[in-house]
Amino acid sequence: MNKIIAYARKEEWSPYVAGAALGLVAILSMWLANQSLGASGAFESVVGALGKSLGLIGRQAPPSFINTSYWINQMRPEISWQVWMIVGTLLGGGLGALTAGTWKLRTMPDKQWTAIFGTSRVKRWVLGFLGAVVLEVSAGLANGCTSGLAISGGLQLAPSAFLFMAGMFAAGIPTALIIYGRRY
Repeated sequence: MNKIIAYARKEEWSPYVAGAALGLVAILSMWLANQSLGASGAFESVVGALGKSLGLIGRQAPPSFINTSYWINQMRPEISWQVWMIVGTLLGGGLGALTAGTWKLRTMPDKQWTAIFGTSRVKRWVLGFLGAVVLEVSAGLANGCTSGLAISGGLQLAPSAFLFMAGMFAAGIPTALIIYGRRY
């Protein structure tokens, strides 16, 4: 038991151990909660709930508002299980950093970022925000995010999950080479 606790406190885990743990979490999520893992829907649920509370989504919404039927029929405008999963992920990540002794609040990332993009905090926040917007829009178009498509879809042996993973690597590897080149 002491070895398990000592391993859990390590700053970095083996990707095989972390992958196996994530697989167990995905299986337990489907078995106990009848829900697959997926994060992008959390943000859409919160936006939908905010839009509903402002009267922009629902039966009284102006017909010109952006596709209100999406939030009524497909993505419920409520604080969903995905929102609670994000909260749990943040709390679990914080607990992991505390137990590993690596908890610290930073506004600037590691050496890899600064070597490529510089030390501008404004640039970091703007690029991070724009990247998140592109990611969320893309996840909406694909009808799922990486965790929903790759992890949960792969767990269910969905052919589309494996097609998505192949496309993700086929696009991600050249993109990393273009951005980082031989610098890292």
